[in-house]
Amino acid sequence: MNKKNPSCFTEENTDEPLKGMAYIPEGEFLMGTEIKKGCSNDKEGPVRNVNMKPFYIDKTTVSNKEFTRFIKDTNYVTDAEKYGWSFVFYKFLTKKQINQSTNLNGVSWWYAVKKANWRQPEGEKSNINKRLNHPVVHISWNDAIEFCKWAQKRLPTEAEWEYAARGGLKQKKYPWGNELTPNGVHYCNIWQGDFPSLNTKRDGYIGTAPVDSYFPNGYGLFNVSGNVWEWCSNKFEENAKITSDNYNQATRAIRGGSYLCHHSYCNRYRIAARSFNTEDSSTGNMGFRCVRDI
Repeated sequence: MNKKNPSCFTEENTDEPLKGMAYIPEGEFLMGTEIKKGCSNDKEGPVRNVNMKPFYIDKTTVSNKEFTRFIKDTNYVTDAEKYGWSFVFYKFLTKKQINQSTNLNGVSWWYAVKKANWRQPEGEKSNINKRLNHPVVHISWNDAIEFCKWAQKRLPTEAEWEYAARGGLKQKKYPWGNELTPNGVHYCNIWQGDFPSLNTKRDGYIGTAPVDSYFPNGYGLFNVSGNVWEWCSNKFEENAKITSDNYNQATRAIRGGSYLCHHSYCNRYRIAARSFNTEDSSTGNMGFRCVRDI
């Protein structure tokens, strides 16, 4: 089931740079989690009290339509376009593409596909014509930074992202509470079925969903759980307080999980969950949203 609630619990901004953004008030919140179902290697805890200043954040992730405007204005070339390939989930590929692509070591469902990028999410001959309101994907951290400069915004810190994603709720697993599917209703786009072989599409989508799908949280934000991973500004190590021996210094934090997340291997669609990727990496489930200072 795919539902959308048009009402938001935030002020509607008329200023053009703030259009489509939600106002997040100052306050404090409990960041992180110590639940057993968390991913201990990701250093989600300890739970700590964080004081926040007010800011604005996009209600949705950046869409293909918005990113197209950016490209037309700047002629920017993304990292995936420069490298000539990006990672695509195997279920979206033809047998010919799989035979011609390189499999990611240790992860059987990811293939490095030639000419896969934001314009061609599944490689050559694919397009975004019918996905303009879907999140732009195959976006590296470097690409997201350039978009933010153009839009006069910036990427959120992990603290800003989690504070806004919680929508005013205290220490809940998801933006809507602790139950994944209240009354059998799906509130986010994640993997349904047996990963990675069978997706039943019970939440309405196999790949990305439109950026304004499902119900918004208490601050009016859509899809902060599932759909696409979202880049944050800070390095992954900073909040985790771990050494560079464990993680590459070039890694940046990502939040929210994606349409490929499943409880059997990656339950990172929880609000406190976190992961990372290198600054120039791109995949078919990687996007972003922006923030703006008051």
